[in-house]
Amino acid sequence: MKSFSLIIFTFLLMTACQQKYIPRKTIAIKLQEFKIDSTSIRAIVAMDSNSVYYAGSNGDFGYTLDAGKTWSTQFFKFQDSIKPHFRSLASNGKDFFALSISNPALLYKITKNDQKLVYIEQHERVFYDAMQFFEDGIHGIAVGDPTENCASIIITKDAGETWQKIACDILPFFDQEEAFFAASNTNIKTIGKKVWIGSGGKNARMLFSDNYGETWQIFDTPIIHGNGPQGIYSIDFFDENNGIVAGGNYAKPSENNANIATTTDGGKTWKLVANGKNPGYISCIQYVPNTQGKEMMAVGISGISFSNDGGNSWKIISDEQFHNIQFVNNNIAWLSGAQKIGKLSIQ
Repeated sequence: MKSFSLIIFTFLLMTACQQKYIPRKTIAIKLQEFKIDSTSIRAIVAMDSNSVYYAGSNGDFGYTLDAGKTWSTQFFKFQDSIKPHFRSLASNGKDFFALSISNPALLYKITKNDQKLVYIEQHERVFYDAMQFFEDGIHGIAVGDPTENCASIIITKDAGETWQKIACDILPFFDQEEAFFAASNTNIKTIGKKVWIGSGGKNARMLFSDNYGETWQIFDTPIIHGNGPQGIYSIDFFDENNGIVAGGNYAKPSENNANIATTTDGGKTWKLVANGKNPGYISCIQYVPNTQGKEMMAVGISGISFSNDGGNSWKIISDEQFHNIQFVNNNIAWLSGAQKIGKLSIQ
């Protein structure tokens, strides 16, 4: 019996050692760019190495299913004159949902053969920033700047057919100088029933719910804040405990102080990393899949940056500017920017 237990222990130890990921020390990338005229694209849903969907500033929703060889696009208008400026796009696994930023905020459900307006909000201060679905595809959430004294948060419990705005009495208090940034549709992250949302402006805080948005907590972060376009622009989590936030000062993109922080306790506390080092302002930050939280990439005005040590150090690997990056595996990602979609391949 002792001999058998020793064999099992040795096997488990060997398996654990084999599964430990050794991050790549250096990488080379290949970038393909696809011209998308007359639009700025901040929201994408990357499906696989051949397929990506986007929503843009020209009321446009488009996609490719053949790795960029051909593109299909449809355009949206409200009351025949208002062209929605989309900065949010999400999928429930079946349909897509595109949300425009400002008054009136327009949320469309997009199916294979139809488009349907499922939510509209009119207010002089309305401005929606990001949207995601939870893993079950039934619950979804979008966040916008305050129109009262709390974040504007709308949720769905029926796969996007109907949406309701959460009342301020169950949300943390916000003053007028704290809001959100519609940079890349990634200042929301969902895992299971949990959701994290990062703010900016006067404060850089993390809103958190572990029950699809029924109840909320809020935590401070050390990300730069206090003046205009400073704060959290992007969030990603490797698992329910380990995550990263990034952003900085959009008005001074070369500054790199207090613009990246990590958590190991699910977002309750945060620690600055790479402080005063590359990169500068970050529009979007994402973990590279299947690298055990070691590898990640960030995009923004300063280019594309790569980290192989969980965000503690960074190297700029391209000067190309993008708003968003979304991985489909550990070697391929789709990107979006001003009048372009990109495809990145790690060689």
